[in-house]
Amino acid sequence: MNIIDELEWRDAINQQTDAEGLRELTETTSVSLYCGVDPTGDSMHIGHLIPFMMLKRFQLAGHRPVILIGGATGTIGDPSGRQSERSLQTLEEVQANVDALTAQMKKLFVTDGDNQVRMVNNYDWTHKINVIEFLRDYGKNFNLNTMLAKDVVASRLEDGISFTEFSYQILQSLDYLHLFQHENVQLQIGGSDQWGNITSGLDLIRKKEGSEAKAFGLTIPLMLKSDGTKFGKSAGGAIWLDPNKTTPFEFYQFWANTDDRDVIKYLKYFTFLSKEEIEALAEKVETEPHKREAQKALAEEMTKFVHGDDMLEQAKRITAALFSGDIRSLTADEIEQGFKEMPTFETDGEAKNIVDWLVDLGLEPSKRQAREDVTKGAISMNGEKVTELEFTVSAEHAIGGKFIIIRKGKKNYSLVKLK
Repeated sequence: MNIIDELEWRDAINQQTDAEGLRELTETTSVSLYCGVDPTGDSMHIGHLIPFMMLKRFQLAGHRPVILIGGATGTIGDPSGRQSERSLQTLEEVQANVDALTAQMKKLFVTDGDNQVRMVNNYDWTHKINVIEFLRDYGKNFNLNTMLAKDVVASRLEDGISFTEFSYQILQSLDYLHLFQHENVQLQIGGSDQWGNITSGLDLIRKKEGSEAKAFGLTIPLMLKSDGTKFGKSAGGAIWLDPNKTTPFEFYQFWANTDDRDVIKYLKYFTFLSKEEIEALAEKVETEPHKREAQKALAEEMTKFVHGDDMLEQAKRITAALFSGDIRSLTADEIEQGFKEMPTFETDGEAKNIVDWLVDLGLEPSKRQAREDVTKGAISMNGEKVTELEFTVSAEHAIGGKFIIIRKGKKNYSLVKLK
């Protein structure tokens, strides 16, 4: 399957500058293409992944991807998708983010022995240009009326936009020109909000290299959930690739809880499963939705891709333990991940009667209620029911010397941490 056919089947193409020309190019040569990300933070979230997964598909089809980290553009701030100015970061903050994103990209896309994926930083060529060169050699090629008509600028005119952010499209255009001239890059891909920046780059290439220059642009559709809300958010905020921001268990659960209406779309966008495998899972969604096989496949593929096999197995162990109640099978680290969002209480570990312990911690409103719940078998500690009123809780019950898990009823879990 031609890469363009595959992207069309995956519903991954929003706009192309020259669909026929790009199809012909990809069928006749190994194309160099690029996608960029600005270091606005020290980790990407799953929304950032979308165009880079497409970049990876081009690589698997025999093309040559380039990943650009915006060490220069990150100091300016892309106005795309924003209603107000960004707060400028210090150069030190930008560099720290560049280092973090570079390491993240290498882990995901540059494997040992893989010399096809190249990584570049636009600071390397941008910082050498002085302001006179910028205005004469590049600014002269941009028509102010055309720039104002771009959606990303036009949407900001009412509230105002600084010259700094206004000039962003010139810098991104300069990136495409540089990569076209020095890396033989002929295609830029990005999210739908990057269309104006991409076409500006193509205009600059043709003004500098001639109208026959073979360069192309392709954007990916805006990702929305079926309920109309923004993709990539959970109740706790963005779903980050950094395990210190979003644990592998939380990451796994995000995908496992995908709505039936969205799961096939996500499988097409984010996984490298074949057309036949995805179509088989789509049939399962229709015929056996209760088994959630498509969601499990999505969660496994994505967790393995981002965090590796070991963290996938850990996430699955935590999930299975929470479902079965077999809490003792978990390590302290796994408990910390699995119960991160659950009510948390602290104790000094002093030995106490179960009734007093529950009330003192605030897990029960009164001793009468505590006694009733214990005798009825409604209280479980670390997966085992506590039914004796004389039971004594001590630090010895803490898993890994750190945590005691209390379940009240069938679903109400609480995490008790030893101080």
